[in-house]
Amino acid sequence: MINRRTLHTHVKKALDRSVIVSILGPRQCGKTTLAKAIAGQWNQAHIFDLENPRDLTRLQNPMTALENMQGLIVLDEIQLQPELFPVLRVLADRKKPDTRFLILGSASPDILKNVSETLAGRVEIIHMTGFNLEEIQYHTETLWMRGGFPRSYLADSMGDSFAWRENFVQTFLERDLAKFGVTIAPSVMRRFWFMLAHYHGQLWNASDISRSLGLSYMTATRYVDILAQAFMIRQLPPWYVNISKRQVKAPKIFIRDSGIYHFLIGVNTKNELDIHPKLGASWEGFVIEQIIDICKSGNCYFWRTQSGAELDLLFIHGGEKIGFEIKYSETVSTTKSMRIAMKDLSLTHLFIIYPGKETFPVDTRITAISLRHILEILRKITDHHSSLGEEL
Repeated sequence: MINRRTLHTHVKKALDRSVIVSILGPRQCGKTTLAKAIAGQWNQAHIFDLENPRDLTRLQNPMTALENMQGLIVLDEIQLQPELFPVLRVLADRKKPDTRFLILGSASPDILKNVSETLAGRVEIIHMTGFNLEEIQYHTETLWMRGGFPRSYLADSMGDSFAWRENFVQTFLERDLAKFGVTIAPSVMRRFWFMLAHYHGQLWNASDISRSLGLSYMTATRYVDILAQAFMIRQLPPWYVNISKRQVKAPKIFIRDSGIYHFLIGVNTKNELDIHPKLGASWEGFVIEQIIDICKSGNCYFWRTQSGAELDLLFIHGGEKIGFEIKYSETVSTTKSMRIAMKDLSLTHLFIIYPGKETFPVDTRITAISLRHILEILRKITDHHSSLGEEL
C-alpha cells in the first residue's frame, strides 16, 4: 500500500481547525481509502457511502440522523445528495467541539458552487489527485507512463494498466457524467475528449475544435468546462503583466493524468512514447502536474507573448516569481525566449527541468535541474514558508 503521509497529515490538520473539511478529486483517486484511514484514528467515526442504498436509507431524514452523532462523520460522493449541504451548514453552526465532517466529492457542475456558497466560511477544501512522485519514491517512468490513479499505477502489468484506463474512460463517459447531471451523449463527449488530447499543451481554441467536430463555439466551451470540473483536464491560466508587448490571454489545455493522456493518444509503452510526436508535450504536462500538486494551482500560470516569447510555468510565492522551462532533452541551454522572460517578468530564478539527474548552472539565475530535485526544493518552500534563496 502506498503511504500518502503528506496528504494524510494535511487532512488531519484541517480537521483540527475546521468543522467541515472537503476532499475534492477525480473518481478512483483514493479519496475513500484516505478517509477510512483517517476515520480509523478517531474514537468514534461514521462513514456514509452515498452510492450505497443502505446508507441512503439511513439519511432519509438527514438532520435527525446526523445531529446527535459525535466524532468524525464521513460523507462519500457528496455530489449525489446536494440537499445535504444546507443540513451541514446548520450542523456546522452549532459548533459541537467533538464533531467533524469530512465530505468527499468527485465534482460536478454544481458541487463547487454548493461548497463555496452554502458552506462559505465553514469548510476547508483540499484538492486530491492520484499518486505523485513523492508518494511512490520517485519511480518517474512508471508514474509518467501509467498515471497516478492507484489501480492503474499498481496494476500487475502495463497491459493491465492500459486496460484499466480504457475501462475508466468508458465508465466515466457512460455512467459518471450522468450521475453528475450531464446529459451529453457518451459518443459525442468521447470524440471531444479524444480530440482535446491532441491539443494537450497547446492554447485552448474553441473555434478550431468546434469546427472540427461540427459543434457550436458555446457547446465546445461547455464541454471543456465539464471535463475541467470533473478533474479530467486542466486549463492553465495565462499570466498578465503590464508591459508594452501583446500577451496571449487564452489558457493552455492539459489532460491532467498522464496515464489517461497516453490512453487517449494510443500509447501503451515507453518505446511507443519515445517515437511519438507528443513525447515533449507528454513530459511537459506530467512535470507541470507534479509541480502544481505541491505549489497549488492558484499560484501557477504560463506566459506567452504574441511575438513568441514564452514561459512554460510561472510560480508566484511570497513575492518571488519562479520560472520553469520543461525540456525532454539531455542537453540544455538558454534561449532568447528565456532571457526575455527573465527580464520582462523579473524572475527570481528560472529552472530548466530536464530528464537528467544532475543540477548545474546554465546562465545567471538559470539552472538545469532534475524533476526530483526541484520538487524537493518546492516542498521545502511551501511547507516551511521559506524563500527560494534560503533553500538553494
